[in-house]
Amino acid sequence: MNTDSLEIQPLQKPLDAKVSVPGSKSYTNRALLIAALANGESHLTGALFSDDTDYMVQALRKLGVSIEADPKTASFVVAGNGGQIPADGTELYIGNSGTTSRSITSYVALGNGTFIIDGDAPMRQSRPMADLLDALGQLGIDARSRNGCLPIEVRAKGFRGGKTRLDASKSSQFLTSLLLVAPYADNGLEIEMVSGFKTEYIDITMAVMQAFGIEVEHDEYRRFRVAGSQCYTPRTYTIEPDASNASYFFAAAALTGGRVRVADIAADSAQGDIHFVDVLEKMGCTVNRYARGVEVIGPDQLRGIDVDMKAISDTSLTLAAIAPFAKDPVRIRNIEHTRWQETDRIAAMVAQLRRLGVEVEEHRDGVTIAPSKPKSSNIDTYKDHRVAMSFALVGLRVPGIYINDPGCVGKTFPTYFAVWDQIKGSA
Repeated sequence: MNTDSLEIQPLQKPLDAKVSVPGSKSYTNRALLIAALANGESHLTGALFSDDTDYMVQALRKLGVSIEADPKTASFVVAGNGGQIPADGTELYIGNSGTTSRSITSYVALGNGTFIIDGDAPMRQSRPMADLLDALGQLGIDARSRNGCLPIEVRAKGFRGGKTRLDASKSSQFLTSLLLVAPYADNGLEIEMVSGFKTEYIDITMAVMQAFGIEVEHDEYRRFRVAGSQCYTPRTYTIEPDASNASYFFAAAALTGGRVRVADIAADSAQGDIHFVDVLEKMGCTVNRYARGVEVIGPDQLRGIDVDMKAISDTSLTLAAIAPFAKDPVRIRNIEHTRWQETDRIAAMVAQLRRLGVEVEEHRDGVTIAPSKPKSSNIDTYKDHRVAMSFALVGLRVPGIYINDPGCVGKTFPTYFAVWDQIKGSA
């Protein structure tokens, strides 16, 4: 693959394919950290091997966790330390992995010593951490940053727990971070939420915690309670496919009037992004939901839609990429929080759609995209995997689409373009 730019070859006829996507990043990184906290050996199967999960593995290993990795079988064997952190302070580098940076910050607070967590430029400049640090500070944990981003310094001396207040409006990962380590707080943890936030990823967090034996109590997502002095139970745990990454293949069926089935993913998954197929259904697609897979069949012509995508914002870029091909405008709402992700995703979708000659209006919390005929262009990806994977879809219909820095998909789906090479033969 050319590391600078990759040309996407248009399809000559609609897709008719069955696709398997790698394991969920959200489930994999949560399961890795929980297994590290458990007292004994856990086996994780169906796991994602990507940049983000590698940063989590490397950080845990540096903190004294034994992890055996087998990419060929998509599995990890994790020897948990029962909540103990053998490393007496260290420096950790987490690249551009938000899930790793947030989760590890609370995890190291269980230990003793000074821990430094640092990462790539976007993590140092625009990925917020201040609200998590404030919540930890209320619990007596000395966690500090110069600018509210990385690098973070945690001067750890154990985690007593207690009560704290948290603003998770910029990222639900702050709440996940606290919940994952809460069972090991001496006094347990009670978290009062002071803002609205995406609950779908918290459902994933609670589901993985429950699978390893820990219950979370909550009052309609307004207050969370976890009893202290508990321990996760080691186990064999199977990670389901990634619904966010499945969205690109569902969208391809919608875009080409074809048929795509993603195997082994359930329509009732705790992953909120599976509901992207509900959006496609409203745009005229047929959706078939099976016990072991979900299938999308595209229409002759997509309809426009006005949709609140806060709950499934990782797929907002997917919708933006196919929106110009609808016969009516597409309005994407309530995704302001995506301005603080790998890049300002609203600004990114606006800039790249305009490069394609698409008429688009930017709003504080989203965009309105008019029916258009996209033209050939190079797509800048801002080192954001979702920009690259989403806008590659345009190239299925439009010749001369080049994705700059295609390797950035390694963050969550290293084989993304290879999978396209495999399934295009079915078109």
